[in-house]
Amino acid sequence: MAEKLKASIFFDYLLITIGTLIIAFAIVFFLSPNMIAPGGVTGLAIVIKKIAGIPIDLTNLVINTPLFILGLMILGKKFGAKTAYGTITLSLFIRIIMTILGENIVGTSDLLLASLYGGVILGIGIGIVFKAGGTTGGTDLAGAILNKYIPSLSIPKLMMCIDLTIVISAGIVNGKLETALYSVITLYIIVKMADFVIEGLNYAKAFFIISNDAQKIGQVIMKDLDRGATILQGRGMYTGKDKDVILCIVDRSQVTKLKNIVNGIDRHAFMMVTTIHEVLGEGFKK
Repeated sequence: MAEKLKASIFFDYLLITIGTLIIAFAIVFFLSPNMIAPGGVTGLAIVIKKIAGIPIDLTNLVINTPLFILGLMILGKKFGAKTAYGTITLSLFIRIIMTILGENIVGTSDLLLASLYGGVILGIGIGIVFKAGGTTGGTDLAGAILNKYIPSLSIPKLMMCIDLTIVISAGIVNGKLETALYSVITLYIIVKMADFVIEGLNYAKAFFIISNDAQKIGQVIMKDLDRGATILQGRGMYTGKDKDVILCIVDRSQVTKLKNIVNGIDRHAFMMVTTIHEVLGEGFKK
């Protein structure tokens, strides 16, 4: 048991290392050279570099260190060692890449390509870090701290306010509205890519089926699809009659088959279909 725990911890830190390396690559090659600042402390570091010429890795470390200490004081130890490790490795990888390849390295000078590729690569890196249970500090930590004093605003809303402020400041500092607009595009792509990495393509579909032939439909589902089905008790508000509601979760390849099964037994059945991003248990992910 102890060996499995050690292996799991090692794997988490390995993922954080890989994720921060990918993030550093996106910042140095695509975002920083084009003044694209998609929120976060790294985005702020890009703006500060433009104003004062201070290296991104140094600004990232200087801002995140007091944030981390403040987070420990206010929020407790829940951010812990993984956040500290992610913050340090990100700054370290930015410095290593710039030292080896030079500080003026440019992946592309096309703002659209830089915002797209930078957002995709950075989003993948962030997703990997989050999947390992770590963070790189920044606005998520700042948002959590501010939420303690402004509970009426949620952490995501506070993070959005901070990120938008940084995005706008990038456009002001660079003297171009396009810079801010491209930064917004990059911020959007980062969020979507991070979600994609965390959730993956392993989503399933949940069916809620209301039918007078619920028992028969459930038996066919178990026989033909090899899926379990749960019958819930419901009551129609209009008729006042009790109704059986089937809850069944299937993978994407079985959606059409299940619809055909239901329609073949009860053409008047009422079906609700919703996307489930993660299913744990028998027949799905362990």
